[in-house]
Amino acid sequence: MSTVVTRVLGEGFRVFFLSAGLYGLFVGLVWGLWLTAPYLAPDYGMTPPMWHAHEMIFGYATAALGGFFLTAVPNWTGAPEARARFITFAAGLWLAGRMAMWFSGMLPPVFVAVVDLAFVPVLAAKILTQLIRRPKPQNMIFLLLLTLIWVADLLTHLEWMGVTSDTLQIGLRAGLLSLCSMIAILGGRITPAFTRNAMKRAGEPEAAWPVSVPVLDKAGMILALVLPLSVLVLGAGLVPGIGALALGGVQILRMARWRARWAARQPILLALHLGLGMLATGLILWGLAVLGLGNEVAALHVLGIGCVGGMTLAVMSRAALGHSGRALIAPGPMVVAYGLMAVAALSRWVGGELNGGYLVAMLLSDGLWICAFALYLIAMWPALTGPRAARAG
Repeated sequence: MSTVVTRVLGEGFRVFFLSAGLYGLFVGLVWGLWLTAPYLAPDYGMTPPMWHAHEMIFGYATAALGGFFLTAVPNWTGAPEARARFITFAAGLWLAGRMAMWFSGMLPPVFVAVVDLAFVPVLAAKILTQLIRRPKPQNMIFLLLLTLIWVADLLTHLEWMGVTSDTLQIGLRAGLLSLCSMIAILGGRITPAFTRNAMKRAGEPEAAWPVSVPVLDKAGMILALVLPLSVLVLGAGLVPGIGALALGGVQILRMARWRARWAARQPILLALHLGLGMLATGLILWGLAVLGLGNEVAALHVLGIGCVGGMTLAVMSRAALGHSGRALIAPGPMVVAYGLMAVAALSRWVGGELNGGYLVAMLLSDGLWICAFALYLIAMWPALTGPRAARAG
């Protein structure tokens, strides 16, 4: 047992991807319990739906970010990987934030805010010490997005503390859209690259490989930065709505040449394309809803479930397999999990747009989310907790 704990705390992807999976499952179960028996909801310092939204954005997703950046940044820069002592400390901060939010009804709001807001700055500081070895703008940009996520989280706590009266909704939307912007930039880098590498290994001619258009890539990066900033400053209004439509359109144009049809042969690749497709779809639906065409909350769930949920499952599973020395082939349960997450997003969106059947659609979506994370944990448990495989994939 002690060997497993030491192994899990020794590498960032292990402890944080495992934490993300367990917490994604936990939050889904709690949400389903509240939907079916609201009288059993704990005494949070906020309404259960707001606890749910906050913990999906600033709890689950930040664990996934922690695992990714602590693993990827050393590869980008050649910097030493984080030591087990730091990883343990950072994971403890993240867990303390989750505990503070769970017991927020019994704790002073200021204390809850301080504890919850502690993890992201520590993660960003560590990333900074590694990025400055090779300070490329395309990598440093992620520090700005982490800052936006932290500011968005701060806005939610300011309203819960009584300092403001109208920043909670802005914070939740800006936090979610900052995650989506990070996915747009990062996913736009790794998805065509991984697809290109797979096609090269398969012997496909170079003319068939994915193509990235520099003008579209730059436009996507600029729009991805402007969108969450505009929400922080202006709220969910005309300008952010137009920005979301523009970013969604650019994302579709970028993906059109990334060979998604070929990637369908390998589910671990297809999951990346699917997550980015959900990003484009969700942005367009949200932009239209903000402009008065459609249900805004339903559109936000396409982004939260389909994009953030789907893309994090895709990246975490791929990274866990690769960095544990295993072949980059998604196990059967993981393939099912990819599909369930997409269906969960569709179910939640349909439920929001319908006049009836809303609760049934929410329960179905939540059940699919729970099943997806249960399958993720089953499929990835050996890679996250077991010894490194002798053969690299």
